[in-house]
Amino acid sequence: MTPERVFGRDAAVARRRRAAFMRGLQAVAPALIPTGAWGLVTGVAMLQAGLTTVQALGMTLLVYAGSAQLAALPLLAGSAPLSVILLTAAVVNLRFVIFSAALQPYFGHFPVMRRALIGYFATDVGFAMFLSRYGDAPPAERGGEGQLWFFVGMASGIWFAWQSMSVLGIVLAAQVPGTWGLDFAAILGLIAMTIPMIAGRPAVVGAVTAGIVAVLAAGLPLKLGLAAAVVGGIAAAMATELLLERRRGTP
Repeated sequence: MTPERVFGRDAAVARRRRAAFMRGLQAVAPALIPTGAWGLVTGVAMLQAGLTTVQALGMTLLVYAGSAQLAALPLLAGSAPLSVILLTAAVVNLRFVIFSAALQPYFGHFPVMRRALIGYFATDVGFAMFLSRYGDAPPAERGGEGQLWFFVGMASGIWFAWQSMSVLGIVLAAQVPGTWGLDFAAILGLIAMTIPMIAGRPAVVGAVTAGIVAVLAAGLPLKLGLAAAVVGGIAAAMATELLLERRRGTP
């Protein structure tokens, strides 16, 4: 695909779009290493859970949701009912409902298919970085072309890092011994990447609540402790936000 087809034929427009794209790519660059490590671990885990190579490739390309994939894999390996698997994946991804609501002022004016494509490429890291840059923009300045291409730049970097390393994990799954501890290395990377994003009381309360629930519910069957932690964390964060709004007198 030529640059003209990506950024447009008009030279001035193409320069603006390319500059915004590169700003997004540069902003997300520090997160690409832990993202790739997590993708590698997920790729290995899919094969070790019993998926075929074709199934694993289809899952990583179509689902593109590491937490939901890893939550579903033990259920698939344990022959859990399809309804339980789908419910678990849906609960784990409930946070994207909040993401969509927050991004609506920026991308809500696009056609439905373009919004669906933006939703496919939306990630936790991309969402946090986008709002950290444009969250304070006045309502009249939201939805500009520069914001879209900044998001596309971030999303492209994250997608490529995840998919390339996930495919590598799928290919090398049989040769990667469990003693390497890749899963623990990826978790450390995600912790280092996530902690700076926990800003504000609602986020702190939600993260702490999710951690406590995850520990207390670790013994639940079918790995439902993870789903309970997600629901508990989201509920706590939303309740905290509502309480703070009432204290500020926000209607």
